[in-house]
Amino acid sequence: MEEYGIMVLLSIALGTMGRILLLKTDYRQYPGYPHGYIVHISLGFIAAALGAVAIPALVEQEFTAVTFLALAAQQFREVRNMERNFLENLEDGDIVKRGHDYIEGIAKVFEARNYLVMIISFGTSAAIFFVNWMAGLAVGLVLIYFSIRLMQGQTIKDIAEVKAAQLRFDGPLLMIGDGIVLMNVGLEESKEKILKEGLAVVIKPKDDNARATLHNLGQRQAIVHIAASILGTKAEIGEPEWTPLARKNIDTGVIGLYILPNEPDMKALIKAVEMSPVLESSRRNILTTGSGKYASD
Repeated sequence: MEEYGIMVLLSIALGTMGRILLLKTDYRQYPGYPHGYIVHISLGFIAAALGAVAIPALVEQEFTAVTFLALAAQQFREVRNMERNFLENLEDGDIVKRGHDYIEGIAKVFEARNYLVMIISFGTSAAIFFVNWMAGLAVGLVLIYFSIRLMQGQTIKDIAEVKAAQLRFDGPLLMIGDGIVLMNVGLEESKEKILKEGLAVVIKPKDDNARATLHNLGQRQAIVHIAASILGTKAEIGEPEWTPLARKNIDTGVIGLYILPNEPDMKALIKAVEMSPVLESSRRNILTTGSGKYASD
């Protein structure tokens, strides 16, 4: 197996590099430095190694070695469970929670990234075996590029239009526009603070698919959490009037979002909502069905 040294080393290097590029701390603030990085980079290295040795093992008829791929798949599923449990434990300390749908989406992403690393290293190894190391390098870099693009996914900006909106009160009811009721606020001091410091946006779905997606409570909670993470929030335990909310106009499907932020910047709020991911569990595609086509007319 010595003749496969360059193939294996280059494949592992590119696979691990791909995992590092896919691993970043962003608005979700997870994974944290340094322990989260160590765990995921180590798993990425293992995934890269498994993908790199698959072809040499098959060529040398070491079929037992290939069975480790099945074992790796089981371990990567355990990574998903680990991330889910960890994030669910973090929920207890958050005032503005991520929500179970968002947590499940993040856990799936961490599992999928390990499979992508295996594909990168396997593709690199195959190109080196059948062509040469330069072809392997090129294939590995291309696979890294497509992996990064693949993991970006859809955002709210792709399915809806986000615009600034005005908060107002109709008696004790806090409202956005004319048809979105948020909550009942009784104290005059609270009303004054909300009108003075609160921000609001409306999220208008571009089609019926987007309307059905935004109808999902998990999707709305994810948007609220991201907005609160980026702008900060004055929400506190036992004070629901300061808690960020996203409510729907039941007639149009337009979502109104309210937040009392630490950083009162409307452009930042719009950007935060636009960059929020569309969760896999909330994505709907009703227009492709027969009945959905009739309903869209």
